[in-house]
Amino acid sequence: MDAFTRWRIALAQEALHRDGSTLASVAREVGYASEFALWAAFRRTVGEPPGRWRERTRPA
Repeated sequence: MDAFTRWRIALAQEALHRDGSTLASVAREVGYASEFALWAAFRRTVGEPPGRWRERTRPA
């Protein structure tokens, strides 16, 4: 299950860098039931919340 979660989080990371993406839309896209479920899995896997990660890794 860990590999599947990491794969979904990697897809979410790509989606979070698209213009106009919201956490709710990304959650639906990668198969999470809610944005909170994605937020929790993302934080557990990456070590920081998705919003902070997106700001820190935003392309120049």
